[in-house]
Amino acid sequence: MTTSNMEARTQSLLSELNFDKGGFFDLGHPLLNRIAESFIKAAGIGAIQAVSREAYFTAVEGTGLDSSNGVPEIPGAKKHRFPELRGETNRNSLEAMVKSTGKESLQWGLAAGVYSGLTYGLKETRGAHDWKNSAVAGAITGVALALTADDTSHEQIVQCAITGAAISTAANLLSGIF
Repeated sequence: MTTSNMEARTQSLLSELNFDKGGFFDLGHPLLNRIAESFIKAAGIGAIQAVSREAYFTAVEGTGLDSSNGVPEIPGAKKHRFPELRGETNRNSLEAMVKSTGKESLQWGLAAGVYSGLTYGLKETRGAHDWKNSAVAGAITGVALALTADDTSHEQIVQCAITGAAISTAANLLSGIF
C-alpha cells in the first residue's frame, strides 16, 4: 500500500466520521452516535481501571503485604482478576496485560453502549424517559454483562439482570433529587 493510498483512505475515514459535529463523530443517526460515544468513553475507563488494578496488585505483591504482616486479606477475594499476567518474560506479561485490558475495555464499552442505546431507543419509542425505560435497559445490560463473564450460570444471569435493573432505576429516580 502506497503512502498516498493510505492518506486517501485516512481522509475518507475521517470524512465519514466527521469530528466537527460536537461529538466524537457522526454516524448518520443519533442512536448510533450515542451508542458509539458511550462505548468509546466507557472502554477507555475500563482500560484505565484494568491497568490501575493490576498495577496496584503488582505493587502490593512487591512490598510483601499479606496477612502475615498484619494486613488482613479479604476471604474469597481474587488478588488478580487476570492470573495469566504472571508470564515468564516481560513480553509474555505485556501480551497478557494487553489482552486482559482489551477484554475489560470491551466489557465496559458493551455495557455503556447497550445501556445508552436502549434508553435512547425506549425514550424515542415510548415518548417518555422514566424509570421504566431505565429498568428495562438496566436489566438487559446486566444480562449482556453476565454473558461476557467466564462460566456464567443461569442464576448469575438472573442476578445481573435484577441488579442492573435496580441500580439503573435507582439512579433514574435519584437523578431528580440531586
